[in-house]
Amino acid sequence: VAAVSEQLGVDCELERVPAHTYVESADHVDEVRAEAEAAAEAGLPASFVTETGLPFRVRAAVRVENQAQFHPRKYLLALADDIRRHGGLLYERTRVVGLDEGDPCRLDTENGGEVVARDVVVATHYPVFDRALMFSRLEPRRELVISALLPEDEDPGGTYLCPERGARSVRTAPYPFGEGRRLLIVTGEKFTPGMPGIGSVGARYERLAAWTYERFPNARLAHRWATQDNETTDRVPYIGRFHAATQHVHVAAGFGGWGMSAGVLAGQLLAAQLTGESPPPWARLYDPVRLRPREAPALLRLQSAVARRFVGDRLRPSHVDSVDEIPPGTGAIVRVQGRRCAVHRTTEGELRGVSPRCTHLGCLVRFNDAESAWECPCHGSRFGTDGSVIQGPATRPLERRDLGEG
Repeated sequence: VAAVSEQLGVDCELERVPAHTYVESADHVDEVRAEAEAAAEAGLPASFVTETGLPFRVRAAVRVENQAQFHPRKYLLALADDIRRHGGLLYERTRVVGLDEGDPCRLDTENGGEVVARDVVVATHYPVFDRALMFSRLEPRRELVISALLPEDEDPGGTYLCPERGARSVRTAPYPFGEGRRLLIVTGEKFTPGMPGIGSVGARYERLAAWTYERFPNARLAHRWATQDNETTDRVPYIGRFHAATQHVHVAAGFGGWGMSAGVLAGQLLAAQLTGESPPPWARLYDPVRLRPREAPALLRLQSAVARRFVGDRLRPSHVDSVDEIPPGTGAIVRVQGRRCAVHRTTEGELRGVSPRCTHLGCLVRFNDAESAWECPCHGSRFGTDGSVIQGPATRPLERRDLGEG
């Protein structure tokens, strides 16, 4: 990223900062020490520390010097401009609905267009074409993020990742709209979208904000949003040929929250494959067709969880007994005319009903109150209150339901 930024002469707010992995529990100090020693032995500029720039006590941390952070959109816009300068074409809002893996490959678009190419890369977060049943090896995770304005002299300096359950990660970024301030970015509250028992997502945002104000009293909330990532069963991304029978269709998926670094890595590995260069020997670690014995327990756990959700949700009673019980701004599963419906009541009181069955594999969706969306707990598909697809792997909307007689 640094080399490309310099080559293109782009200001993507690239900053060299130390990266920390910290813990607040004394139970994990020995693990952190061992990780620091292993990283140092591997040649990284890593050290074990017990003091950081954070305004609260940590028990231990691995500190790695001279790491980097940057503004991804500014970086991507520069790459897009460079592609165009070299004769490349970029088409936005052009949905691909069909893929023929012939020689050459052919792509069909939603508006009736056709794209012909020797090679195709499916890099759509969750693969929109899944002929390798990759969904069975990808687990969706959603995480909340808030940003807040922070006095520059209170910047903790660096990035801070905490792997402990229920913990928060912290970093800052430049704030271009006023001197003397940085943008504090805090992430946390991981959960599987659509899962029973996760509680109110709005309440999770409130907990994240309360933690931020407690640790950074002078912070002033600016934005909030959520991320959704897919983790592979062995936590290593899938980068390479989509499946064993193809030579010209490639995939990049399963970045698990490390999209900015894994995306750059994927670009390098796929470029080598497409141009016939010899890939590095470690490229096989990312081979999408791999299935290692050590993955078996995680794969079994994932499939068992999906099966429990698919069957168990159908055995549970509806969330409420009547649409009259649904407050404005919320949604619930309710029986209308003898069938289950996913019903949302707008803040103005209007009712919207859709099928509660995800169009991917049929699991029952649940309502996210903070984002007014229906979410599937099995593979992470998300839908608007009108049934439209927000996020895959589902590609078809939820069926509309008539509530006129409900």
